[in-house]
Amino acid sequence: MRRQTYNAKNGDLRRNWQHMDAEGQPLGRLAAEAATILMGKHRPTYTPHVDTGDFVVVTNARRVALTGNKADQRLKMRYTEYPGGLKVETYGSVRQRRPDKLIEDAVKRMLPKSRLGRQMLKKLKVYPEADHPHKAELAAVKP
Repeated sequence: MRRQTYNAKNGDLRRNWQHMDAEGQPLGRLAAEAATILMGKHRPTYTPHVDTGDFVVVTNARRVALTGNKADQRLKMRYTEYPGGLKVETYGSVRQRRPDKLIEDAVKRMLPKSRLGRQMLKKLKVYPEADHPHKAELAAVKP
């Protein structure tokens, strides 16, 4: 009997929905776990060139933990493409103002930098509080 490596195809996959509660979890650990699920590395049918991952719903993003002094000392920088348009903000203020952006950026940096990575990021749904519109999808997955 020959052993042959399995390569998944786009039509072979059935995507599940995973729920993650961000309350009290460190940002990096949450992002690493979400990126693993989005890429599909938690499945035995993982194929690097095919999006084999599941959808991820992250709730309570406003209560994600930033260890040490990261909330006050770590800075999120962006540039507006205008002269002198550098915008600097602490992670603590980003967590209060746009907690979904904080988690999305952390997960985005852990995904592949390609079309496939951008496709995987679309399966990430982040909500600042506990309520979200994906209750039906999450209930359909549970046995």
